Amino acid sequence: MTAQGQILPPLVPENAPFSPEQRAWLNGFFAGLLSMDGGMQALSRDAATALLGSPLPGEGASAPKEEDDGAPWHDASIPIDERMEMAAGKPVKRRMYAAMAQQDCGQCGYLCESYSAAIAAGEEKKLNLCVPGGKETTRMLKKLFEELDGGGAAPAKPAPIPAAPAAAEPGRSRETPVEAAFLSKRAVSGEGSDKETNHVEIDLSACGLTYQPGDSFGLFATNAPELCLAVAARLGVAPEAEVTHDGHTLPLAAWLSERMSLGAAPDALFELLGVYAESADEKQTLAKLAEGEDPDGDLATLDVLAALEKFPAVTPPAAELLGALDPLQPRLYSISSALSADPGKVSLTVAAVRYRIGDRTRLGLASTYLADRVAPGDKLKVYVQKAHGFALPKDGAVPIVMVGPGTGIAPFRSFLRDRKATNAAGGAWLFYGHQHEATDYYYRDEIAELQAAGALTKLSLAWSRDGAEKVYVQDRMREAGAELWSWLEKGAHFYVCGDAKRMAADVEKALVEVVATHGGRSADEAKAFVGGLKKAGRYQADVY
Repeated sequence: MTAQGQILPPLVPENAPFSPEQRAWLNGFFAGLLSMDGGMQALSRDAATALLGSPLPGEGASAPKEEDDGAPWHDASIPIDERMEMAAGKPVKRRMYAAMAQQDCGQCGYLCESYSAAIAAGEEKKLNLCVPGGKETTRMLKKLFEELDGGGAAPAKPAPIPAAPAAAEPGRSRETPVEAAFLSKRAVSGEGSDKETNHVEIDLSACGLTYQPGDSFGLFATNAPELCLAVAARLGVAPEAEVTHDGHTLPLAAWLSERMSLGAAPDALFELLGVYAESADEKQTLAKLAEGEDPDGDLATLDVLAALEKFPAVTPPAAELLGALDPLQPRLYSISSALSADPGKVSLTVAAVRYRIGDRTRLGLASTYLADRVAPGDKLKVYVQKAHGFALPKDGAVPIVMVGPGTGIAPFRSFLRDRKATNAAGGAWLFYGHQHEATDYYYRDEIAELQAAGALTKLSLAWSRDGAEKVYVQDRMREAGAELWSWLEKGAHFYVCGDAKRMAADVEKALVEVVATHGGRSADEAKAFVGGLKKAGRYQADVY
């Protein structure tokens, strides 16, 4: 009962890790605290969430996972070896889940958990669809699949998790792309910047695609023509020569441009080259490369062309080469526009990836496709990837805190444009940073306009190369810790977008420190509090 005589609902979730007796005692204990007057401060729902490690009823609690293990590895900042340690002893299906990149990006056509479940159930045969996980994930999945195939720990027919595969509606999955027209690109980075970053606009009026702030945009890019020609020349096959693979016959140039990944050389390519190698030394080197070893210290630099050039005496048949390559996957980008402000079109914020290794310039697939290889009016194969756990609060009065350095600003431009168009009353605080203010302040004028309109109420900037000391967004968070804590106390939702391995991990660490310092909590209690924000849907990440 409360002090007003009202009966409180149970405060401890049914799926919390307690026995019925423990749950009953805790419910009574918390109810007693909530009913006290005078010198005893009422226990907040956030505090209870932090203590329990899961959200209270009505605070965004989700249904229990199929497996009651909490999936502690589901964090994109954790290296794969640590994730596999966390999953040690679990059924094969769960260890496959731990092997995924943990980004739930949807590029594979699933979520991380549903992709692993589909493989374990025998419903998905391809083990190389996890683009962010790369070869590390593919190798681990092959290892685990062999264990499964041999009657390992997983059940014979585990129930698949019903999430994310292809929707029948056109333009809603990688399986059903639609055509949209490329409109334009303009630089948002300044002359002299280390990053060539473009604002890209695509017309959706003909295909009718819609999206929400927080969603991602998928597109099917093609490999650079000069790279395709170089691979064909290395094979000694004319680009127009027809090659049959996987039941289809196409010119080799079409296979290499539109169907096959020419990025990091897959293990299967080294295995194939080993078959055709005549030198014992080369066979030994290729066998090591196929197992993920790095005998010459250059494995990280070997894309498909570099692998072929490393062994010039070995030339496999073109059809067999295609069979050893990974399929070309779509690429996803955070949407930086809002339909409420930008009807009929979508915009992306894309840094063109270019770097040199030896005498070759390497190119990012989709980033340079959009920068160099399409012109206004060209048709693109595209789709919208619905966000999973990355969206604006339904109530516009809820304040939001956004941390997005570099191109991580993309979804927050979408958020702010939508909040302005819908007259959302909640405060909005953006932490943005990059190397140099003069060249890397993306959307400077737009940000000023959003501030003037009241859609952006607080802005914290960090420039890592403009002063004697490097300053990052997480440093600005610590400096503004007291105010940041007050925003969290008022119910603010916290968002982070950008690099998963470094930036996002550093931002979370800084937030834990802010909670500990200004929220009067121990380190463990602060971690539990941030964990509670995640479970309640108040801490959301879009990382890559």
